[in-house]
Amino acid sequence: MILEMTRPVQGGLRQERKLEGVSNNLANVDTTGFKKDVISFDRTFKAELNKDFSQGDLKTTGNPLDIALTGPGFFKIETQEGIQYTRNGNFSLNSEGIIVDKNGNPLLGQGGAIFIDLANVEAEGPEINEIGEIRVDGDLVDALDVVTFADLSKLEKKGKNLFAYTGNIGDEILPENLVIKHMVLEGSNVKAVDEMVKMIDYHRMFETFTKSMMTFDEIDSKAISEVGIPK
Repeated sequence: MILEMTRPVQGGLRQERKLEGVSNNLANVDTTGFKKDVISFDRTFKAELNKDFSQGDLKTTGNPLDIALTGPGFFKIETQEGIQYTRNGNFSLNSEGIIVDKNGNPLLGQGGAIFIDLANVEAEGPEINEIGEIRVDGDLVDALDVVTFADLSKLEKKGKNLFAYTGNIGDEILPENLVIKHMVLEGSNVKAVDEMVKMIDYHRMFETFTKSMMTFDEIDSKAISEVGIPK
């Protein structure tokens, strides 16, 4: 019975891993710029975590430091762990006049961290055009440093909606067909209804494998208890 028990155990573990992925996706359905995970398995049944970088829905906010990327590309963020990347365009100015993300990390432009003289910022804030140029009162301050990679599988989630690139940073390339939207945010690409359907399906399969394990366990227990009993 060992072989028979192994199969439902492996199947149950795979469904459990899929449920974890779907649960995480649903938890981030409202996270700005979040990219959902897709769980698959190789020939040895080892779980592989793949990222879906498809475009999320756009929402106009009217906030002067909200920026959305349409098409491929990532904002570059300077963190204590080095350069990291994100699609979350919800930025603000810190007390020093530097554009930062929600974690206080500087957003990078072509000239490094982007500084805006708070004394010269009008009520409506800086202007950012479709190619990422940042202007204050008509004067060019900097341009966003937006990049992408030929092999997106080398991007690894690091938490706080950030990615680290595991290859050579020299692999950065300029994205094609990129349009930058000002006062707009890109939402999560998670579709709640789709993920709920998957969750129900995975849960049913998990229950099926669990029942199979219980059945094999009962058969083993019965066989053991009846061994040696004379007919």
